[in-house]
Parts: sequence; structure tokens; C-alpha cells
Amino acid sequence: MWGICSRTMVGMAKPCGLMKPCHLVKPVSVARVSGRYLTHQKGLPSLPVPPLQQTCERYVRALEPILEVDELKQTRELVDEFQKAGGVGERLQRNLEKRAQNTENWLSEWWVLVAYLDYRLPVVVHSSPGLVLPRMNFSDKQGQIRFAAKLTAGVLDFKTMIDNETLPVEYLGGKPLCMNQYYEVLSSCRIPGLKRDSVVNHAKTSKHITVVHNFQFFALEVYNSDGTPLTANQLCIQLERICSASLQANVEPVGILTTQHRDSWGKAYVNLSKDKTNRESVSAIQRSIFTLCLDGAMPQVSDEMLRSCAAVQMLHGGGSQWNSGNRWFDKTLQFIIGEDGVCGVNYEHAPAEGPPIVALIDHAVEYTRKPEMAQTPMVPLPMPQKLHFNITPEIKKDIEEAKHAMNILAQDLDMMVTVFGHFGKNVPKAHKMSPDAFIQMALQLAYYRMYQRCCATYESASLRMFRLGRTDTIRSASSASAAFVRAFDDPSKQNTEKVDLMEKAVNAHRSYTNMAITGQAIDRHLLGLKMVAVEEKLSVPDIYTDTAYAKALHYKLSTSQVPSKTDCVMCFGPVASDGYGVCYNPMNDHINFAVSSFNTCKETNAAHLAQAVEGALLDMRTLLEQTPKAKL
Repeated sequence: MWGICSRTMVGMAKPCGLMKPCHLVKPVSVARVSGRYLTHQKGLPSLPVPPLQQTCERYVRALEPILEVDELKQTRELVDEFQKAGGVGERLQRNLEKRAQNTENWLSEWWVLVAYLDYRLPVVVHSSPGLVLPRMNFSDKQGQIRFAAKLTAGVLDFKTMIDNETLPVEYLGGKPLCMNQYYEVLSSCRIPGLKRDSVVNHAKTSKHITVVHNFQFFALEVYNSDGTPLTANQLCIQLERICSASLQANVEPVGILTTQHRDSWGKAYVNLSKDKTNRESVSAIQRSIFTLCLDGAMPQVSDEMLRSCAAVQMLHGGGSQWNSGNRWFDKTLQFIIGEDGVCGVNYEHAPAEGPPIVALIDHAVEYTRKPEMAQTPMVPLPMPQKLHFNITPEIKKDIEEAKHAMNILAQDLDMMVTVFGHFGKNVPKAHKMSPDAFIQMALQLAYYRMYQRCCATYESASLRMFRLGRTDTIRSASSASAAFVRAFDDPSKQNTEKVDLMEKAVNAHRSYTNMAITGQAIDRHLLGLKMVAVEEKLSVPDIYTDTAYAKALHYKLSTSQVPSKTDCVMCFGPVASDGYGVCYNPMNDHINFAVSSFNTCKETNAAHLAQAVEGALLDMRTLLEQTPKAKL
């Protein structure tokens, strides 16, 4: 692994360039606007290749808060050697610039391979995020089916905009964004390989969804013969039929195979595909628009633990005895509806980041709240098709191994979802600070208080201002943040100085963010230079084998802001065995946090970090409120 985690990002888009849409469900145009999408995409700029010297200087600066003085000295020497006139850095830079001229995006193809398809740990926990929706107000099978039907109708409503190319273009700071990811999330699926996976997209032909209930898979056609999507009432009838046809729960959970280490699943997939029936069933899942998982109720827990347990269901299903087999984790989009009102999504990360997923979910959830408008056609519906699997002793063995590995991983993940209810975006905004930068500095302070040191921190930044743009890294641990956290609890420092350091740290973060979203950050550029060396079969330059580079990519804090209109929270596992995953959704008057760590690491504890973040946010507010602004 390249120490890479690609999450969702900072700098959220506003639809249609409006400040606030007055309603969330956008009116769906029935007329197709052919070619609009391609015309928009062609008008976007290409991802730039930053100047070599600029990246080298910024790289050394980024290492200052996380390296010892002697380590930094050695790295400086290696960087100087790398970037000297006529040296290897210049050669790699020239070739990278050449690549940029001859491709739509010099990074995107490499990125999807390095960050996802070549990454061999299970997608579960390690790569695929979960998203927890607010608990819905039903607690029985009937309510579950009704909500699942309405949500499905809402997703199909959004799909109409994608198919008709009438999705409103999103803007960030007045600049139009690449809309490509919206065209990649539906009707797509990851396919395991022996050494490298691939992704298929069947958007042109896909007319059905996959429904999983009691570990059994069904293909459900979701369009009438005249091409109109099934109404929520029609979907309800079909989902009832599926549930009635899958009452027994003692079947082999074939879906659990998708939780395996990718090499193991690659081998098991070859086994599974030898049989024609299995091949056809797997193909039907891969070709479907998305997967709908109808889960049984979860174990009863206290109200304060409910969201944390829901996050676990969305991330991995709770283990083989619960719902981990009621999934197909290779599917880009899985909507998960529990019988007890616990709902959410799991998504496979290779095709897209969070914002397009969140926009789709916001639309679908808002759709479920509207009264049913469409007239239900009085036509008989074809029976949903059950997808059969023939289980040989060899496949049975693969399933047992997958269950065992999944249960170990489920027990290892420590997940804490909290709602910070004291304030939200309103407080930092009142002090003219970026809410995201304010929260990131609270994370830095919380970590420093727990460990008395700073660590390499990853926050995802969107590159969607550029054609086919994915992400770059905002390095939240800076010299400015280090000065701020070291001074914060120092009794010898005056409050005015602490506020000054806080403002400097927040501004440094804001400025790094702007640098990242405009394609001038360091991480993807360094990766690109390394990939050129690999492709040209040159020996990898010393800066990449230097221990400092490994430290820079060992993200003990892997973080992401995922804003949404729905009061939800995204969650993901840590990217380092001794690290944390932290996702947050800042609403106006509260902040939703999801913090994860691994139980096998004795130094980390998700609940402790969540508590430390709460303390840091409150202390930062108190400091601001107690320190009078100097009169100008």
C-alpha cells in the first residue's frame, strides 16, 4: 500500500451555482439533453503538473512537524539532490509534463490503480466507506419494505437526471466542477482479479437492481415496458414477493466472499465462476443498477450506542452471524435498510468520492418524504428472478474462511459515532474562521493532548475543478498547527498569543486547502513522479526510499469532511494499524463525528479520541470567547 487513503473532501459544491436551493428534490427533466455532459466536460481545464521546485520546498515544510531535526536534515539533502539541475527529478518532471499533454488527466488512471484496484486488503473497513442515515420511523417488515420501495424510487428519479444529462452542474468558488463521477456510481461493480481488480460499468443496458434478503439474491426489473420507472407502490409489491420467497435463513451466505482479502477473493471468484449458474448469477449482480440489502433487526442497544452500532452495520454488517453475508461489497452502491429503522449506504470507493454519493442520497431521502405522485399502472408485474448458486465443497470452504476472517475484522474495529451538540459551523463562522479548518485544528489539539506529539494527517481535497479530477491530500499537521497545539495548554503563554497562534493555524490550513483544490498540493505530484520512474523502469529515487517518505504517508489521522443536507454521518476504518479514521459532517448547530480505530492496537481508542475532540472544540470556543479582540 502506498499509504494512500482517498476519502471524500473538503470544499463542497453548490448545485447550479445557487447559494441555497429552496428545496432538495430538483425537478427532473423528462427531455433528454443529448451531448450536454460531454460539452461541459470538454470545457474543464486539465489537471496541472506543479513546478518541481515548489513541490520539493513544500514537501520539506510538510515534514517539519512530524520529523526529528536530524531526520529532516538528511531528507533536505536527498531532496536537494533530487531537484538539482540536470538531475533525475527534472527528467521525471519533463516526462510527467509530456504525459499531461497527451492524456485527459495525467493522474486519474494511475490513481484508481494505486489507491484501489492494486490495493489487496479487503474493501470492507479498509477502503469502502459506510454512511449512516437518521433512524427512520418504522420497526417492522411492512415499514421496512415501504421505505425501501420509496428510497429505490428516489434513486431511480435521480438516475433519470443522469440518463437525460440534466443534472445541474456543481460549482465551487464560482468554478464549474467535473461531473464524471455521477456517471460512474450507478450500474457499476468491482471485479476481483488474482493480482489486480477491475471495474465494469453497464449504465447503457442496466434495467434491474439486486435485492438481498436472508443472504439470498434477486434480480428485480425496475422499469415498465414503456420505459418508465416502477412507482413506489409497484416496488412495494415486488419487494414483498422477494421477502416471501426468501423466508428461510439457513442458506449459504455467498455474499460474504466479497469481504475477503482481494487475492483470496480473486481465487474464490475463479472457483465460483466455473459453474454456469453461478456465473450468470454473479453477472446479474454486477450488471444491476445498485444493490438493496434488506437486513434483519440489530441486537438491542442503548440509545447512545445506536448510531455507533448502525455505523458498524453500514461498514461491514456486524460479522457472519448478523448481516456481513447480506451484501455484495464489490457493488459500487449498496443501500442498507434494517427492519428496525436503521438505514444507510455502503459504497465501493474505486469509481467515486463521497460528494456525488451524498448528493444522490440527499435526493433519494428527500424523495421518500414526498407524497406519492405517480399513478400506479394497473399492469401485472413479472416475478422477480431469484439468483441461484451451486455450492461445491470447495466454495463452502471459501465461505467458511471468509466468515472467519470477517469475524476477526469485525471484532477488531472500534467504532464511535457521536453528535457534538454544543455548536456547529455557526461558532467558527462568527469568529470569521473556516469551519473545516477549525475542526481540523481541534483534531490536531485532541491528538496532541493524547500523545504529546503531532502526526501525519490526511484530509481529502477535491480536484473536481479539473477534468476527471479525484483527490489530493490536505496535510493538516503543519508548523503553524504544531505551534498552536504546543502553546494551547502552556500556562506561561497569554491567551492573546494563543488566539493569534490559533488564527495562524486555521489560516495555514485554509491556504493549504486552496492550494490542494487548485492542483498545487504535493502528494499526487510526488506519486506521479514516482510512477514515471516505475513505468520507465528507472531505479526509484532515494527520496522515496527515505524513512521520512514512509513517515509522511503513515497517516495516524485519516480524516474527511463530508457535508450533506441530510443529518447523516459517513464512516470509514483507519488507514494505519495504529491510527484513526475520522469523518465529520458539520451542520449549523451541531457536528456529527464518526471515529474509528483498531482494538488490536493498545495505543488507540476511538471513544477517547472522540472525547478529546469534544474537549478541544469546547476549549477553543472558550478561548475565543474569553479573549477580547484587540482594538484596531
